[in-house]
Amino acid sequence: SPDRSTTWASSARQSPSPTTPLVRPAQLPSDLGTFAGRRAELAQVVDLSGDAAPVTRIAVISGMGGIGKTTMAVRWAHRIAHRFPDGQLYVNLRGFDPGGTATDPGAVLRDFLEALGVPPQRIPAGAAAQAALYRSLLAGRRVLIVLDNARDAEQVRPLLPGSAGCLVVVTSRDRLSGLVTVEAARPVVLAQLQPPEARESLARRLGAERVSAEPKAVAEIIARCAGLPLALAVVATRAAAHPGFPLASIAAELAEAHGSLDAFADPDPTSDVRAVFSWSYRALSPDAARLLRLLSLHPGPDVAAPAAGAVAGIAPAAVRPLLVELTRAHLLTEHVPGRYSCHDLLRTYAMELTEVHDRAEERDSAVRRLLDHYLHTAHAAGRRFSPWWTTCPLDEAAPGAGSEAFEDDRQALGWFTAERQVLREVVALAVQSGCDGHVWRFAWMLERFHDRQGHWHDSAALQRAGLDTAIREGHATARAHLHRGLARASARLERYDDAQAHIRLSLDLFAELGDGLGLAHAHRSHGWLLDRLNRHTEALDAAGRALALYRAVGDHVAATSALHALGWTHVLRGDHLRAAAYFEEALARLADCGTEHGVNRYGEAGAWDSLGITRHHLGQHERAVACYQCALRLYREVGDTFNEAGTLRHLGDTYLATGDTGAARTVWERAVQLFARTDPTAADEIRTRLYALGDTRPAPRIAVVPATNDALDSHNSLPGSTCSPGGEKPVT
Repeated sequence: SPDRSTTWASSARQSPSPTTPLVRPAQLPSDLGTFAGRRAELAQVVDLSGDAAPVTRIAVISGMGGIGKTTMAVRWAHRIAHRFPDGQLYVNLRGFDPGGTATDPGAVLRDFLEALGVPPQRIPAGAAAQAALYRSLLAGRRVLIVLDNARDAEQVRPLLPGSAGCLVVVTSRDRLSGLVTVEAARPVVLAQLQPPEARESLARRLGAERVSAEPKAVAEIIARCAGLPLALAVVATRAAAHPGFPLASIAAELAEAHGSLDAFADPDPTSDVRAVFSWSYRALSPDAARLLRLLSLHPGPDVAAPAAGAVAGIAPAAVRPLLVELTRAHLLTEHVPGRYSCHDLLRTYAMELTEVHDRAEERDSAVRRLLDHYLHTAHAAGRRFSPWWTTCPLDEAAPGAGSEAFEDDRQALGWFTAERQVLREVVALAVQSGCDGHVWRFAWMLERFHDRQGHWHDSAALQRAGLDTAIREGHATARAHLHRGLARASARLERYDDAQAHIRLSLDLFAELGDGLGLAHAHRSHGWLLDRLNRHTEALDAAGRALALYRAVGDHVAATSALHALGWTHVLRGDHLRAAAYFEEALARLADCGTEHGVNRYGEAGAWDSLGITRHHLGQHERAVACYQCALRLYREVGDTFNEAGTLRHLGDTYLATGDTGAARTVWERAVQLFARTDPTAADEIRTRLYALGDTRPAPRIAVVPATNDALDSHNSLPGSTCSPGGEKPVT
C-alpha cells in the first residue's frame, strides 16, 4: 500500500501546533462503588480542582502498599473529571512492581502524545523534545493527569505540564518529597482506615445488617486487617461468598492464619495483610494456588486467559474456572472482560510463594511457555494481518504453551492492539532471560503491526533490540529483515540518513544470502523510501526490481504490492493513465490470488483508493466514487480508520469537483471525526475546507457513501461498482 503521507491530497508534514485541537482522552479506570471513608484526606485536596491556580497543580497521595492510594485517586478523579473538559490521562507507572520493571517515562510520554492525537511521525525523537511538545500541547488546556504507582520524582517530572490549567494526581509508596519541595505538590499521606471507615467499607461489601449484627467479630476482622483496604477487600470477598458463615468464624480463621506464620509476628501492618493473603491462599484449590504462584512470573500489567493457561501449561478451557476462583477470592481482578490484573502486593506475595513451592526448573519452564505462547500467537496473528508477508522461522513451542487462532485480520489486529503493552514487557523479559532468539523473532513479527498502526517509536526500539540479538546469534537472515524494518521505522520518523544506511545493509545481506524474496521486499521498501525523498525515477527502478524478483520466486500476492508501488510513483509524477494501468493490474492479480493465498484486504483497499485518485485526475468522477466505495468497504472490514479517513477526504474532493458540495460536506464531516483521533492536522485541513463550503447543501448527484458497511450495501448499484470483499475484477 502506498504511504498516504505523500498522497496528492495530504498536507505537508509538520510538527503539531500548540493550537491544534486535541483529541479528548478519557483514560480513567472504572470507579469502585465500594470506596468508603477518606473524607478528611479528600478535604485536603478539594481546592486543587478549582479554576484560580496560577501554576500546574500537583497532589501526591502516598502511603504503604494496599492502603488504597489508587482507589482514592480514581474516585477523586471521577468526581472532578467534569472540571477538565480537555480530557483525562492515566498511566500505571509500576514503580514498585516486584519484577523491577518500572515503566519508562519516555514510553509514557509517547503514549500520552498519541492519546492527545499527535500522529506518530510528528513525535520528536528525543525525550527532551517529546516533553517540550507535551507541555506545549497542554498549555492553556484543562487536562487531568493521573500518574499511578510512581517510583520516584524523576519518573514523574517528564510527565508534568508546564503551565496552569492542568491537575496532576500522583500516587506512590514514597512521599516524593522532591515534588513537594521543588514543584510545590500538595502531600496527602494515607494512614490505615479508622474503625468507623473500615466498618463502612465492610458494610458496602457485605451489607449493613450483617456487619451490625456481629460488632465484636467485625472489630476483630478490622484489627487483623490492620485497617488496610486491600486486606479488608480480600476478607469481605470470602465472607460474601459464604453468606451463611458467621463473621465470627471468619475472624477465627484469620486469627489462626496470623498465628501460624512466624514471619508475621511483626508490628508492620504489611505483615497483617500478608497473613490475610495466606488465609485466602490456603482456601484455594491446588490448581488455582499453583496458577496464582506462576502468574507472578508474568511481566505484563495484565494477562488474558489463554496466556494465563500457557504460564501454567494448561488449556484455556481448563484455566478459566481457576481464574474465576482467583477472582472470587479477590486475588485477581478482571478489570475488563477476559483480562486479569493483580495488585503488586499480591504479586510480591505470589512470587515469594513460587520461589518456595515451585522448583527452579518449573519456573523456567513457565517463563519459556509464556514467551513461546506470545511468540507463536504473534506469528498466527501476523499471518492473518499480512498474509503475503514473509514470516520468520519458529522453533517448536514448548509443550503447554499453546497459540491463539484468528478467523480474520480484524481479530488479529484486535489481539495485537490489546496486547501491545504486554508485548513490550514480554520482550523485556526475553532480553532479561537471555532468550535472544525470541527477541529478534518478536522484532521481525511485530514490525508490520507497528508500522501499519503508527507505533513507529516502538518499532524502531524493538528493531534495534532485535538486531542486537540477531548479531549475537549470527543469524544473517534475521539481520537482513531487521535492517529493512529499521529502515522503514527510521523513515517514518523522518530519520532519513539512518533509513538509507539500514536499507543498503538489508539489500547487501539479502543479495549475499541469495534470498530472492527477501531481496524483493528490500527493493520494495527502498522504492517506498525513495518516493518519500522525491527521488521518483530511482523509486521506479527499485519497484521494478521488486516486481521482477517477486515474479521470479512465484510470490504473486507480494507482486501486487510492487505493482501498486509502481502505480503510486506514477501518481506522484503526474502520469495518471500509466498509474491506473498498474492499479488495475494489481487488483486483477489480487482477485486471481484470493482463493489460493487468502484475501489481502488491506492491499486491495489501498489499490482501490489509489485507482480512485487516478480516476479523479482523469475527470472520471463517477468511476472514482465507485473505486472509493470499494476502498471504504475494505478499510472498514479491517478496522483501518486512518486510511478510511484518507479515502473519505479523497471522496469529498471528487464530490466537490462535480459541484456536489452537500455530498462533499457529508463525507468530510465523517473524515474529521476519524482524523480527530489519529491526525488532528489533517482534521484541521478538512475543517478549513468545510468552512470554505459555507452553509449551502444541494442534493447529491452521486450517491453519498454512508458511514457503515450495512448502509453501504444499499449503495452497491453505483455506476461501475463491481468490488466485493473477495476482490472482483476492477473497473476498467
